[in-house]
Amino acid sequence: MNSPNFWNDQSRAKKITRQLSQINDDISHINELAKLQGDLETYLLLLEDDPSLLTEAEAELSTQKQFIEKAEVECYLNEKYDSEDALLVIHAGAGGTEAQDWAEMLLRMYLRWAEQNNHTATVIDSLPGEEAGLKSVSVEIRGSFAYGMLKAEIGVHRLVRISPFNAQGKRQTSFTSVYVYPEFDDDIEVDIDPKDLKVDTYRSSGAGGQHVNTTDSAVRITHLPTGIVVSCQNERSQIQNRERAMAILRSRLYQYYEDLREAEKEKEETGKTDIGWGNQIRSYVFQPYQMVKDHRTNFEVGQVDRVMDGDLDGFIYAWLKQRALEKSK
Repeated sequence: MNSPNFWNDQSRAKKITRQLSQINDDISHINELAKLQGDLETYLLLLEDDPSLLTEAEAELSTQKQFIEKAEVECYLNEKYDSEDALLVIHAGAGGTEAQDWAEMLLRMYLRWAEQNNHTATVIDSLPGEEAGLKSVSVEIRGSFAYGMLKAEIGVHRLVRISPFNAQGKRQTSFTSVYVYPEFDDDIEVDIDPKDLKVDTYRSSGAGGQHVNTTDSAVRITHLPTGIVVSCQNERSQIQNRERAMAILRSRLYQYYEDLREAEKEKEETGKTDIGWGNQIRSYVFQPYQMVKDHRTNFEVGQVDRVMDGDLDGFIYAWLKQRALEKSK
């Protein structure tokens, strides 16, 4: 990095600085765990002479519990793309305006989660609902192990509450799907034939400067063979939006073909089929009682507001631990 030519190759430089940052984080965690181990060993020695220190030792362990659990979970994040940034896509499903409002609530939840984990979250495209909420939204989340953590959120999320859009005040159930893709470096090799692309431009609907809102700067790209559609409208020019959309398309296509290979392999080995739309991974119940429950791990929390404010680590950790246990069998 001290080389005068280091920044000549921007793509390579970004990759190296990211690797350095990850290594420094790993070293910091190792040093912190070593210090914690030393402190606990000291307490154990002192307890032999003075059992009254037990309460103090328990308090010290309790304050460090969250750090220990996070360090344990990071040991499970060793798959191919776990360290990559993430592209999170939310689609409103069955439920009309209620589902679109639910999609916007989930967006806020993930933005809060990203903030609490010192990640950078940028909404790169959104489609508002007719009355309220969002039909769909795409968010780029940059940070250490963003994809590795957020892949636990892939699936259908179910909401049960008394709908504010229902004049009769009836309880209503809505569904929204969440997809997460790893974001790859610009040098990812994906063969895309220009003839397979349909490119549309339109006027940006987001907030921004005069140029953003008065020209057709937003770009939507459809990959005809797969039907994958990506769009970007947050950049200031059509060229920048097109470049960003192409980068997202490369990631989506790479993951698409990886998933096809994995699905074929799984089909051959176990005969399993993909999870359908109706099989939610998690339920968020607001009324008549409050509970958020993950149906894959049975991990549940009785404080809905806390979860909706971004406290998702318990659900993510439980899923990663269960997945690691299943893989070890």
